[in-house]
Amino acid sequence: MITSPHNEQLKTIRKLHDKRERSRSGLFAAEGEDLVQAAAAAGWEPRILLVAGEDVEPELLASVSALGSGTRVVGVYKQRWSEPGGALSVYLHGVHDPGNVGAVIRSAHALCDGPVILGPDCADPWSPKAVRASMGSLFARPPARGRFEDLSGTTIALERGAGRALAELEPEPPAVVCLGAERDGLPRELAEAASLRAEIPLRDDGPDSLNVAMAATVALYELGNRMAAHG
Repeated sequence: MITSPHNEQLKTIRKLHDKRERSRSGLFAAEGEDLVQAAAAAGWEPRILLVAGEDVEPELLASVSALGSGTRVVGVYKQRWSEPGGALSVYLHGVHDPGNVGAVIRSAHALCDGPVILGPDCADPWSPKAVRASMGSLFARPPARGRFEDLSGTTIALERGAGRALAELEPEPPAVVCLGAERDGLPRELAEAASLRAEIPLRDDGPDSLNVAMAATVALYELGNRMAAHG
């Protein structure tokens, strides 16, 4: 039973709150029973696994939590990256919010067979907030890294004011849905270089835009259904 706050395993977990340490070590922490169970189901072996009341005093584990409250279990894992691919996948460019990155990873796991491809200036998918938002999908479908210029297949720029509804498209696989940050969208040069440009029509009396994770979910559902219907 760990009883000292100076324990090396606790120090490691605390350090992994910092992006530079995650990048240097190639490790990340997952907090909570659901995430640790998802990791085990996907075949990930923890480098460190601490359970409150069994391996460590509960207040000491709570002291290294990144969730702002106590947690019952923390696992530390080695980062893994996928290769881009699949009949349908997602490319994110400049999405800074780790909660959105994690939520898109979850939606992609649910709705398509390809990974989320993270382009330049995206939030760290291994940050505590992104890992939590993925709800375990990060273990089943790790993200990929890539540049827009290297994407293969039909690239679909999702942008407001494209003048063509997403539901009108019948893309040939492989297809990649490309999204930028909610406020700025994809850079103009990338949107213009995409194979297709489309939008999700919104009500005239509604908001100006959708949250990027919501937009990705709608797009994957719509395109996945259309691609399946056309064989």
